[in-house]
Amino acid sequence: MNSFHKFLFLIPILICGCKSTEVVDNITTQTINSLNMNIYTNEGDIMLNIKSPYSIYDKEKNIFNLKKTKINLFKNNESKYIIISDKSKLSNNNKLLVLNGNVLVESSNDKETKLYSNSFTWNIQNSEYLLVGNVNFQNDKITLSSNKAILNRSSNIIEFFKPVKYISKDFNNERKYEINSENAYYNIDTKSVSFKSREKRVRSKIYF
Repeated sequence: MNSFHKFLFLIPILICGCKSTEVVDNITTQTINSLNMNIYTNEGDIMLNIKSPYSIYDKEKNIFNLKKTKINLFKNNESKYIIISDKSKLSNNNKLLVLNGNVLVESSNDKETKLYSNSFTWNIQNSEYLLVGNVNFQNDKITLSSNKAILNRSSNIIEFFKPVKYISKDFNNERKYEINSENAYYNIDTKSVSFKSREKRVRSKIYF
């Protein structure tokens, strides 16, 4: 297992990372306003920052339930992705992060590129982010849509699962052409799209 994905969970550290104006202790749950929490790797590198104006911590189940979440994901102490959602849950000893409702994923270095979905799931022990439900990728030149996608933080490639619809746009933001395929792959670094099909009916690559 890559050392980056080893998880360090210490309650005192997490609590110190929470800025709260009001804390109400109901024996098993704790209400936290203005939560600002950092999670680190074993090596002391920041892994993610979580902000929420209102959250509830279940002490018995060790689960954070957060509203209006903004999460900053880091790699090698550098911000890579910013995720916004209506709500989220941090569970399994803070190893499983699930966001739901109007999920928006943005690259920290490319604000024009946006990835939308109904839900976002990340098992912190691996390098893949799972997006499910009305997945829609947009930039100034293309739109890719499907019902499921996986973003690999190691390769910076987004894999879209069937059925996939691809729309190319011109300078007036009007459609130039449309492609339907089983799978599509968008490379964030090279800004290229490739299409693949098990039946090999679609095989093309587009640069822009």
